[in-house]
Amino acid sequence: MATLPRTATAFWEGPLKTGRGAMSTPQSGVFSDQRFGFGTRFGDEKGTNPEELIAAAHAGCFSMALGFMLETAGFPATRIDTEAKLALSVGEAPGPTVTGIALTVSGVVPGLTAAQFAEFAANAKANCVVSRALSVPITLDAKLVE
Repeated sequence: MATLPRTATAFWEGPLKTGRGAMSTPQSGVFSDQRFGFGTRFGDEKGTNPEELIAAAHAGCFSMALGFMLETAGFPATRIDTEAKLALSVGEAPGPTVTGIALTVSGVVPGLTAAQFAEFAANAKANCVVSRALSVPITLDAKLVE
């Protein structure tokens, strides 16, 4: 089985509320040194945040999986639009927590009924790569640099 590595990087400097960080996708080059910090995660400052990127990845992955499933079944979609709204709970122990993701999808699929579309969408929700990734084991290699 082939393994395709996908890489992103991040750095953080300083205290939680006044520090700053940046995230990059060096492999694709889609973004470089995109700013994030307390204000972009928990306020309205311009910049990105990890939760937004999880939601974007989920929306994209789900849309692509749904499109593939429809095409494979003989119902190629003209268009699929997906919103992934991630819920981030703050202010409670153990700290900020992703409590869910609500996917909202609409599609233009000639020859398909609403019930069939809902069935395909449920299958894509359960089986897209990002849906499955949100429950996988995570490994860690930590090194202190002195």
